[in-house]
Amino acid sequence: MAEITAALVKELREKTGAGMMDCKKALTETAGDLEAAVDWLRTKGLAAAAKKAGRVAAEGLVGAAAAGPKAAIVEVNSETDFVARNETFQSFVAKVAELSLSVDGNIDALKAAAYPGTGRTVEEELAHQIATIGENMNLRRTATLSVPQGVVASYIHNQVAPNLGKIAVLVAMESTGDAEKLQALGKQLAMHVAATNPASLGTDDLDPALLERERNVLIEQAKASGRADDIIQKMVEGRIRKFYEEVCFLEQVFVMDGKTKVSKVVEDAAKEIGAPVKVTGFLRFALGEGIEKEEGDFAAEVAAAAKVG
Repeated sequence: MAEITAALVKELREKTGAGMMDCKKALTETAGDLEAAVDWLRTKGLAAAAKKAGRVAAEGLVGAAAAGPKAAIVEVNSETDFVARNETFQSFVAKVAELSLSVDGNIDALKAAAYPGTGRTVEEELAHQIATIGENMNLRRTATLSVPQGVVASYIHNQVAPNLGKIAVLVAMESTGDAEKLQALGKQLAMHVAATNPASLGTDDLDPALLERERNVLIEQAKASGRADDIIQKMVEGRIRKFYEEVCFLEQVFVMDGKTKVSKVVEDAAKEIGAPVKVTGFLRFALGEGIEKEEGDFAAEVAAAAKVG
C-alpha cells in the first residue's frame, strides 16, 4: 500500500476538485492508487470526469510542415520560453519538421538524417544548437499523416512564427474535390481538434481500456440509484453514447457552431467541395504534454539553507 501523503491528497484534489477529506478517504479505500481513487470519487459523485490535464511545464516549440497530401509535426523542447523566441531555434524546429516528411515520422531516422548545409546529422546539429544557445534541448517526438488523394490540413495554436507554436494539429481528409475548399474545411476541423483534444477519430478506434474504465464507473454510479438491472443497463448505454459524443472526434459537436455534429459538418461540406470527403485521421501535439518540471518550494529551500548554515 502506497503511503498516503499530503502531496498525494493534494494531487488528487487538483485532478478532481473533490474535498480534502473525500480525497483522503478515496486514497485509503484504494490503497493509495491515484487513478483508482479518481474512479472511486467519480462513482460516489464526488468528482468531475477527471478531464483536467496536468499542468504543462516544458518549453520549446511544436512545428508543422506539409508537402502535397502529406504533413508532419515535431516537438522540440527547451528549458525556457526565451529560447522559443530565438530565431535560430525557430529555424531549427521548422527545418526538422520539413525533414520529418522524408522519414515518415520515425524519430530515430529523423535524428540520423542529414541537416542541410552543415555536414552534420539532425542529432549533431541539435548538440551544436545546445552549445551555441547555451541551454539544454530535446527532439522529443514526431509523426506524419498522409492520404492517397486529398489534403492533410494543419493548424498552429499560439503561433509565434509561421508553422511554429504551442499546439500543432493535422487532419487528414481523402477526397477528389476542390483542394482549396478542402483545405479550408481541414483548417476548421484542426482548430476544433486543438480546442477539444478528442481521444479518437470515431467510436470504433477508441481505446478499449478507456471505454471499459468509463463503463465500470458508470455501472457503479447507476447501481447506486437502486434501480433494477435492466434499467441500469439502459442507463449505462445512454451514458456511454454521451461519452462517445464527448471524446470521439466525429461524434463531437463542432466548436464553430456549437450545435452540429462534426460528421454532419463534413457531410454538408462535401456538397460544396464537389465530392465525398472522408476524414481518415488526426494528430495533436501540445507542447510539453506529459512532462512536468519539478516545482521547488522556495520558502522551504531558504529554511533548509538557514538550518545548514
